Amino acid sequence: MAITKEKKKSISEKLEAILDKAGSLVFVNFHGLAVADEATVRKTLKGKQISYYVAKKTLIKRALEAKKYDGDMPVFEGELAIVSGEDSVLPASSIYEFVKKHKENLSIMGGVFEGRYQNAAEMSEIAMIPKLEVLYGQVVNLINSPIQGFVMALGAIADKKED
Repeated sequence: MAITKEKKKSISEKLEAILDKAGSLVFVNFHGLAVADEATVRKTLKGKQISYYVAKKTLIKRALEAKKYDGDMPVFEGELAIVSGEDSVLPASSIYEFVKKHKENLSIMGGVFEGRYQNAAEMSEIAMIPKLEVLYGQVVNLINSPIQGFVMALGAIADKKED
């Protein structure tokens, strides 16, 4: 369905605003996704301060070309939505949770990470990066494990001397 020039201009301005604020972008194909499921996706992402925006592919391509990101723009097949947020990893990891639930109707087509276009595989890898709190926990555990081993060895030596 054709849209007016005024509507296209307002959509283009909205896309520019999204691209300017975005720490990263994820391009999502949502072909065949039920309306109720899409509403759930939108509501969940909105609660995490992540934008889910659907527009015509031609308008999205124009907005992306104007930003001049490095690399090659992915091929957009099917219906296209842009998932974006100020955080670099959170948009990809948040939408990846839904991609796992709705494999046949929702897929990552690529994205923009640190000013460079990424393909679907690269964006999926970015999506699997653990949250910052988990990484902190892993670092603390890594630091703690040699100390814990040393304490256990001292405890074993003390038990042996008692016998």
